[in-house]
Amino acid sequence: MGKIKRFVYAGCIIAVIVLLAAVLWFEEYYLPLSFLVIGLAIIPFFIRFERKRLRTEEILLVAMLGAIAAVSRVPFAPLPSVQPTSFVIIMAALAFGAETGFLVGSIAAVVSNIFLGQGPWTPWQMFCWGMIGFTAGLLKDSLWMKRMWGRNLFGFLWGFLFGWIMNLWFLIGFYDQLSWPVFVSAYVASFYFDLAHALSNVFFLTLFSGVWMRILTRVKSKYGLLNPEDTPVKLPRSP
Repeated sequence: MGKIKRFVYAGCIIAVIVLLAAVLWFEEYYLPLSFLVIGLAIIPFFIRFERKRLRTEEILLVAMLGAIAAVSRVPFAPLPSVQPTSFVIIMAALAFGAETGFLVGSIAAVVSNIFLGQGPWTPWQMFCWGMIGFTAGLLKDSLWMKRMWGRNLFGFLWGFLFGWIMNLWFLIGFYDQLSWPVFVSAYVASFYFDLAHALSNVFFLTLFSGVWMRILTRVKSKYGLLNPEDTPVKLPRSP
């Protein structure tokens, strides 16, 4: 009976979401619809995290890495798109996995915006930085992520992907009539900022990824955060 009730509740929730999405779409409320979609993409990760049996050390670790990623963004605010936040998120994901990477990225976005300004862009930043961590965690055991050039390529590509996704929020939020010329002009205008983000990722990964991985792996081992089946990523000192 319990399972039937859960299916009924889930079905009702899905029906309400679909109905709400249809209304927003046909009424051309694209910005609220985008918030709904972004929220549905983010919430499952937090629900899964809340349902896990985590020790205090593990919760503190996620909070600490999220805080480091957030605070590291603030001093670089005068330099548009140049910040080590993405680097911290990538390293957290390589050391602790995809879910931790997503949480660290999402926390970094919302906490750093306490200092830099909250707004309708915050959920989009939570999603983008979360997905940087999530994809880095999924690829952490691949051969190319264990090499310097592979990590640099990953960081470089995500510098552009981050900007391209954020451009969607800009277009939906500020333009009533969307067209191909509008899309092209927005993406051309953001090229410098996307390139700055990509190059800053490469810079921080090249200089600090080896040291950070050794420190994070040591923390995992010392406090028993390393699962028996989990193999730490060992980064070579040279490419």
